[in-house]
Amino acid sequence: MNIEAKKSEVMNLIGYGLAKYDKDFVNEFKFPSKSAFAKFVVDIGMARTVKAVLNRMDSFDPYFDNGRRGWHQRTQRMHIKLFIDSLFGHETAKGFANIVKMYMREIDDSIPIQVDAVSPVTQSRFKQLQETGKEAELYFMNNYNNIDLFSEGVLEDARLLGDGYDFQIYCHNRFYLVEIKGLKERRGSIRMTQNEFEKANDYKSDYVLVVVSNLLNNPHIRYFQNPLSSVHLHPVSQDYSIVT
Repeated sequence: MNIEAKKSEVMNLIGYGLAKYDKDFVNEFKFPSKSAFAKFVVDIGMARTVKAVLNRMDSFDPYFDNGRRGWHQRTQRMHIKLFIDSLFGHETAKGFANIVKMYMREIDDSIPIQVDAVSPVTQSRFKQLQETGKEAELYFMNNYNNIDLFSEGVLEDARLLGDGYDFQIYCHNRFYLVEIKGLKERRGSIRMTQNEFEKANDYKSDYVLVVVSNLLNNPHIRYFQNPLSSVHLHPVSQDYSIVT
């Protein structure tokens, strides 16, 4: 993930924190007001304008009972809100602010903020925040019925099996094995492991590669049924890479 994509991700965390925790979130950064905090975010290079920081809060406001209506485009950040919830929804304002601080310092370790020690579990969740796979999988689970191929299908989670696919979907008297890949931005490359490649080769049209792109903004789903015949694959060591 490039630096601008990381900054955009931090801005989503900030928007979530301001919308959910309000002044308690700002207080953890030792600022007296949201506008003062927003100026700090601009000064450290995470946003270009104070308005951009407050707009990000507005985009998350509709999902929290904070007395503000927020942005009119109420569904644009839903997938991001659900993903952050899945990782840090249980955190207090102090705990969540510390996670945001940790991410800021990872981007620029000269930023003058104090980051408290975090538990190993929180560290693991923080790593998942930066990975596209988990976010893409969650988005797919909430939206797979909107794909014609899987409409009215029954999804079974197979991720813990580690057998070359993430989900099994039964629909139209047929079983599909589905592997999910994610991209933070609109374009990029993904990899199929040797195990995934072999499963795709074995199951042919019953194997579906799903790419969820543009996760930082408005996700887009594209699927490849029998991917070994429908996309151009390049061998990379033991993996296989495609460019969407």
